[in-house]
Amino acid sequence: MVENMTQLTPQQSDLASRRGKLFLEGDAGTGKTTIAVHRLLNLLESGVSADEILVLVPQRTLAAPYQHALRTSEFPPGGEVTVTTMAGIAIQMIELFWPVVAQKAGFKPDEPPTFLSTETSQFIMAHVIRGLVETQGYFDSVTIERSRLYVQLLDNLNKAAVVGFPVTEIGQRLTEAWLGDPSQNLTFMQVQESVNRFRAFCLENNFLDFSLQMEVFGKHLWRLPACRDLLVGRYKHLIAENVEEDNAATQDMLREWLPRFESALVVYDTVGGYRRFLGADPDNGYTMRQSCKETVELTASFVNSPDVYALGNELGRALDQYTESVPGDAMAALQYDVQRFYPDMLNRVTDEIRRLVEEENVPPGEIAVLAPFLPDSLRFSLMQRLSGIPTRAHRPSRVLRENPASHCLLTLAQLAHPAWGMKPDTFDVAYALMRAMGTLEPNQSSLDLVRAQLLAQDAYPDENSKCGLAPFEKLSLETQERVSYVLGERYDALRQWLEDYITRTETPPPPTAEPEPKRKSKRKKKGETVEAEPVAIKTAPEPELDYFFSLLFGEVLSQRGFGFFNDTAAADIAWDLTDSARNFRRAVEGKGIVTKPIGQAYVEMVQGGIVANQYLREWQYPAPNSVFIAPANTFLLNNQPVSYQFWLDIGNRTWFERFYQPLTHPYVLSKQWVPGEKWTDEREVEMRREALYQLVIGLVRRCRKGIYLGISELGENGYENQGELLQVFSRMLRHVAAEQAEEGETDV
Repeated sequence: MVENMTQLTPQQSDLASRRGKLFLEGDAGTGKTTIAVHRLLNLLESGVSADEILVLVPQRTLAAPYQHALRTSEFPPGGEVTVTTMAGIAIQMIELFWPVVAQKAGFKPDEPPTFLSTETSQFIMAHVIRGLVETQGYFDSVTIERSRLYVQLLDNLNKAAVVGFPVTEIGQRLTEAWLGDPSQNLTFMQVQESVNRFRAFCLENNFLDFSLQMEVFGKHLWRLPACRDLLVGRYKHLIAENVEEDNAATQDMLREWLPRFESALVVYDTVGGYRRFLGADPDNGYTMRQSCKETVELTASFVNSPDVYALGNELGRALDQYTESVPGDAMAALQYDVQRFYPDMLNRVTDEIRRLVEEENVPPGEIAVLAPFLPDSLRFSLMQRLSGIPTRAHRPSRVLRENPASHCLLTLAQLAHPAWGMKPDTFDVAYALMRAMGTLEPNQSSLDLVRAQLLAQDAYPDENSKCGLAPFEKLSLETQERVSYVLGERYDALRQWLEDYITRTETPPPPTAEPEPKRKSKRKKKGETVEAEPVAIKTAPEPELDYFFSLLFGEVLSQRGFGFFNDTAAADIAWDLTDSARNFRRAVEGKGIVTKPIGQAYVEMVQGGIVANQYLREWQYPAPNSVFIAPANTFLLNNQPVSYQFWLDIGNRTWFERFYQPLTHPYVLSKQWVPGEKWTDEREVEMRREALYQLVIGLVRRCRKGIYLGISELGENGYENQGELLQVFSRMLRHVAAEQAEEGETDV
């Protein structure tokens, strides 16, 4: 994170101007990224060519501080700084050296590669194992959504690639470590069969998912002298951000690469490793310090107030971690109020947020509301209670279909493509109409849910309409009056646009003859019959869904009076969905794996609950000055501090428990795991406590002024709350009270 500091400290200025190979470690908030950004600027100011600098980040969202610094600084033209991930470098090198490496890696060298995104990888996985799941009973004993099943299978492949063991050993490693019900071993065998088939299908069709991208680059291209010389010759200066959040393959390649750089700055968060479930390896990352000539540890926080810093140390002590005594009153930074019921806890939290914003003039952007998970019900409840205060919610693992804006676009896409035979139900149409016409403009009439349902029930389905929606004038007088003629006019505009689109796309253009090639004239012999030359008839191509989304947004939904007008979040969703549909089309087009219209296949895929790609717009261009509502780990990966944090339902056990993953295991499939060992209950508890410590300290170190705890005696499900995090705070409070009592006796 980069704090808004007008002047660097002498130590920061010195570290930013050094040219050696430096390993910089410290807690969050100690100014590591600030130093790294200023080192980048110093390199450019000193005359280093921009295209000789590589800024490597573990995930694209962490590139924001560097990109912002480059956008807002003026430098002479000439080259561009590369700010990317190792996966980004892998894709570039694979494209460049494809003819050289394709056959060695098992692909068809005479056909180009197709790079799969998270979404398209799930689609291909579903395509490959559908028969196993539906006819052979694979994973019948696993009680998770189908989309999560695909994600966990892909996670196994990704971990094999970044750790460096063969994908054929995934099932064996999971089986050897398992100590539970022996029937689970059958599931691990099914996991192995599924990933084997997926890998074979990818090789046969030149598909490269993330695992193959990293494997081809690490096993083949990185060992290829031409490729390595190209990279080494291009980049002379390295800044590696948050290496503890990167995977082992990237860390190992960087360790080999470091001696070839003229200068390098490696940034390491000492309490990081939040992406461990995605393959992050903080232990392996820490060994990179051995490849640097100098190590500097930063301890002073530029974020925490003395009281908040003391609170972090007290919590660390309550989690059995050694922390030194520091000045500051931990209790002054902590606010809590115990409520009996869960809804009362939410009311208390939102009332306090409203008080901070309206009475103490705290900017909404300085407040974060955090929970271990963020289901839609909780997100909706918080936003309803905070009505009138700008809010933004972010959950990277949210499936595409769950966003109201994407649901609207997908429903209208089905209405605009009747040939698909996908008829949404009346309830979905009502929600789509409400979102399409539910404008945020204060002086514009808006369609609420009650009137949207009334409109949908009366207008849909209409057999005489191409899109299934009846004209407003043909609806009952009661419906017209309740919906209003103002909204009726807007509804008719949307309906007519859909009708016109269907007419344009279903009617082929007039037949035209292809121009005949020039040829020598040939005389007709007497009595000879000359056959007519065949005329090539042009037919209408299948309409492209991404083109439809773009047209619908630009020509209708973004116009004044409609639901996406001046709604940045909705515009981002429309953009993301358009990108997603385009990438899907490009990945499967001409491959012979989709036997129906590609747009229809895409909509069915999204409706199946596919997990979305990581889209950067929500991170790079968030709603300005708004309360941030997110899962705790998402907030940590956002890496931006706030003044006040609200931790919801701290008695909930999910603060302490690991996300349920029956088909994979982030620790067993890691570089630190010794094959053949058993994953015991003791190791599970130890891992949970370590993860809880990282989570708690990571949150505290990203807080400036104070933390509010949401506590309810009974959880959302009505059961008593006695989770580990609540017990940690109880131990901390007892310890602080005992110390204060002891100090009082000493003073007397």
